[in-house]
Amino acid sequence: MTILVTGTAGFIGYHLAMRLLDEGKRVVGLDAFTPYYDVRLKEARWANLEKRDGFAGRRVNLTDRDALFALCDEVEPTHIVHLAAQPGVRYGLENPQSYVDSNLTGFVNMLEAARVVKPAHFVYASTSSVYGANTAMPFAEHHGASHPLSLYAATKRSNELLAHSYAHLFKIPVTGLRFFTVYGPWGRPDMAPFKFCARIFAGDPIEVYNNGRMKRDFTFVADIVEGVRRVIGQVPVADESWDSNAPTTDGSGVAPYRVFNIGRGAPVDLMDFIAALEKVTGRKANLNMQPMQPGDVEGTWCDVSALKRAVGYQPATSLEDGLAQTVAWFRDYYNV
Repeated sequence: MTILVTGTAGFIGYHLAMRLLDEGKRVVGLDAFTPYYDVRLKEARWANLEKRDGFAGRRVNLTDRDALFALCDEVEPTHIVHLAAQPGVRYGLENPQSYVDSNLTGFVNMLEAARVVKPAHFVYASTSSVYGANTAMPFAEHHGASHPLSLYAATKRSNELLAHSYAHLFKIPVTGLRFFTVYGPWGRPDMAPFKFCARIFAGDPIEVYNNGRMKRDFTFVADIVEGVRRVIGQVPVADESWDSNAPTTDGSGVAPYRVFNIGRGAPVDLMDFIAALEKVTGRKANLNMQPMQPGDVEGTWCDVSALKRAVGYQPATSLEDGLAQTVAWFRDYYNV
């Protein structure tokens, strides 16, 4: 088994690659080291991976079709886990082209590469943001995802539709994973858990949007990785008897394609999250209350029942334990 993992210098990709290497898998890592956030953190993750037997790293941009195809031809991956993307909700207001390049052009290039190498399974990252203006809680896969509120969400929903088309036309088994808010050691500096931690230790104020009236389904990265590795081995199949007038309830359909939510399934009030972080750090946060930001939503809540049925997914890390591990890493890495 040779698994191509894109975005291995990123947060989730790094942890997934480490877990697969622990299990003796051969991992080919791909990353472009884009400067959306501190590249030094990406380099540090990458350096840890390069110390491991079984890891081969390649610095390739998803928009470089020729380099991507040459890489796939060289390593002949049996499985692909595509996590690389331009993330972030608010950044779309500043640099929309980066989302088009990475999340649209780059994603199609990955699908085209999969069409050539014909992996046993193509798994890719979607996001809870696709639910957009939907307010039915908890978010379930059969809920509408037709009203994205950010460019990021729109590109990710496009990924889902493109992937379904490729799965149907070229019989590529594909699974999309709608990630909810992931946190943990080696996390992304642009996300609230990391930013809050950094500003608490620096004594700087925390920007709290919508005056704190927000909920997020915070999920520890180890639980996410456990879910992803289970999904890799759960290859979807097409249902030849599928009827649009009487669709199945398990998410199967005309193509060998599935989409799953992946999160903890237990939303946390933002102010409770900050209080828990204050307890773990032993420091009081200075709060700067702000209005709702464009593209944001008030709450997310993950219905994980479909993933539980499919692969036995069961997130096990409490918020307190997850924050303790996150803060311990932050203290050590930044020497605070």
